[in-house]
Amino acid sequence: MMPSATVASTARPARAYLDSAPLSPGDVVTLVAPSGPTNEQSIEWAVGYLEGLGLKVRLGANILARDPRARYMGGSDDQRRADLVAAWTDPGTDAVVCARGGYGAMRLIDGIDWQQMAAAARRRDGRPKLLTGSSDITALHEAFRCHLGVPSLFCPMPGNDVFKDSALIQDDVTRWLTQPWRGRRIAGPRAEVMVPGSVHGWFRGGNLSLLAAGIGAREAAPSAQLEILLLEDVGEEVYRLDNLMIQMARSGRLAGAAAVLLGSWRDCGDPHQVRALMTEYLSGLGVPVAWEVGFGHDRDARSIPLNVPGVVDLPEGGPVTVRVG
Repeated sequence: MMPSATVASTARPARAYLDSAPLSPGDVVTLVAPSGPTNEQSIEWAVGYLEGLGLKVRLGANILARDPRARYMGGSDDQRRADLVAAWTDPGTDAVVCARGGYGAMRLIDGIDWQQMAAAARRRDGRPKLLTGSSDITALHEAFRCHLGVPSLFCPMPGNDVFKDSALIQDDVTRWLTQPWRGRRIAGPRAEVMVPGSVHGWFRGGNLSLLAAGIGAREAAPSAQLEILLLEDVGEEVYRLDNLMIQMARSGRLAGAAAVLLGSWRDCGDPHQVRALMTEYLSGLGVPVAWEVGFGHDRDARSIPLNVPGVVDLPEGGPVTVRVG
């Protein structure tokens, strides 16, 4: 394993897509599966969607592989890591698109040569390359932020059924990929103010299970920048969410947040119980907190950029305003 290397300054690359569209017709994206397995039909649909934006699509060499020991992963760790690294370090690739989540992304991090990745982090036009994905890809978002200092996009993935089934998701992801980010508003229709307040900060976080699993690793170290912390999850019972939140609290990750945005909690039991649990852990932090902002595993999940600046404005009684830039 090679030693890690963190980019000396994250300010300029992290602001790259505030005023310029991340992708334009003719740009090259590479589709990879760093977590769970996928299939030919899903990849064919994802390729069609991306090509429909005028993009040129390349596929990871092992995108259809499956780990012989653990069938819940798309290929061995070495295969999935090789595809991710090859995609990112390819000088012709402008963005790396994760086909789906599942499980396995965190297993790749310690075997990556981050010096090599940092050396290849800029595309031909000088701007940083872009990583997209959500759910299990949270582990990669955290690693890319920590080691490379680049912006990334926490968004539904085109190899998933929810992407195919939601016109809202397709339209929203298309706008994030093809339009500048500054000024974009994120909050969905069910967003509510839990704790009022206003703050400027940097969007960080993602899936609660993955954030808790990363506690103690370098990627979870406190940041000098004010953190607007995103939290969401899927398929976790309330007692499991309780355990994950106590991990976040005891590690200091909650206390270090300047604001907390809660996403969807699909299949996590009684929503009233989930909300009561989040109130217990977050209401005493003294920072703004919003409920059901809309990102995560919702059937019409919104996208949200990570490692970019933004504004959270939560007046007493609402409405919720979350704005990029």
